[in-house]
Amino acid sequence: MGLSSGLSSARGALRAAASRSHTDRPHWAARIEDVKNAVVGGALRSLHWDLRLQPFHGFGSGAQVRVLAKVLYASPGTPADFHDQPVHDMRTMAVRGWRNFAGQIAPHRTVHVLLGDQQFTVRADRSGIVDAQLEVALPPGHHVAVLWTAPGNEVRANITVVPDEAEVGLVSDIDDTVMVTWLPRPLLAFWNAFVVHQSSRQVVPGMPMLYQRLAREHPAMPVFYLSTGAWNVFPVLERFLYRNGYPDGPLLLTDWGPTNTGFFRSGPDHKHRALAQLAAEFPTMRWILIGDDGQHDPSIYAEFSRRHPDQVDSVLIRQLTEPEQLLAHGSRRPRGRSAHRTGNPLHLEAPDGHGLLSELQRTGRIPS
Repeated sequence: MGLSSGLSSARGALRAAASRSHTDRPHWAARIEDVKNAVVGGALRSLHWDLRLQPFHGFGSGAQVRVLAKVLYASPGTPADFHDQPVHDMRTMAVRGWRNFAGQIAPHRTVHVLLGDQQFTVRADRSGIVDAQLEVALPPGHHVAVLWTAPGNEVRANITVVPDEAEVGLVSDIDDTVMVTWLPRPLLAFWNAFVVHQSSRQVVPGMPMLYQRLAREHPAMPVFYLSTGAWNVFPVLERFLYRNGYPDGPLLLTDWGPTNTGFFRSGPDHKHRALAQLAAEFPTMRWILIGDDGQHDPSIYAEFSRRHPDQVDSVLIRQLTEPEQLLAHGSRRPRGRSAHRTGNPLHLEAPDGHGLLSELQRTGRIPS
């Protein structure tokens, strides 16, 4: 029965794909992924697997909130909060990364959201991701949204509402900026994402202290962690940031799967879109942009600065060592360390958080 149900769903997916115009037709890899999800999903439903939600940290202003989550299948009897464990639960630290990629998504599912005193109905995309903008008035601070697909599988998602008086925000890259991963090299990316224990990842020296100092200088400052990493590693990253003393804040990740245009999503395009969305959602905010010179951060931040010159406070770039540069992109030379510098906004570089903090103190941005 499971195979029959799965094949029926697969035929439906193929008919839907065939009905699209040629220009709208997804990449062949995306079509294969859709068929796989239909077949596996049908089989799991016949085995009475249930839907479970993995909530992510949402955010917004006083009038609009962005809610983020992922819809997954789970074996019968799996607790509703299976994907919603406390970030401080040490029992979940020593888990190999591959477990985060072992689940099966449930595309296009309806999800209900209770936030404040309002209830909303949203829908997951073809990757099982819920990314919804909800019109709701909430006071600044921490809030909790309740999400469910059916009664009994409710989970709670943290929501940060940024106060109107916040003038400065921080956007930080993750890989090789706050955490040493050398992620862009495929073999090392596989090793770090699938093999290494969550508890063995290394912090970039001085970065937690730098972020804490910036948070003290700007008490209302929201912090966003922007990465090309997959949503699958959200629990790993969230616990890493918590364990190493980084300020709490939403993570803006992506999906590694195929799209309408290619086999993999473009990491730089994801960062460009995320920054543009933040600029639109918080038009009066001036951003501190922090990244590294191992890949595209200098050029991405320079482009954002050209497009939004009044919304950038400063650009802080961590300089990778020669071995790290070699691992990052195959050359000992940094990518664009000097080519993307601009006189406005302030552009500072140093090998780690200690050096960047010293540079900020030297320029008078932070008191010594």
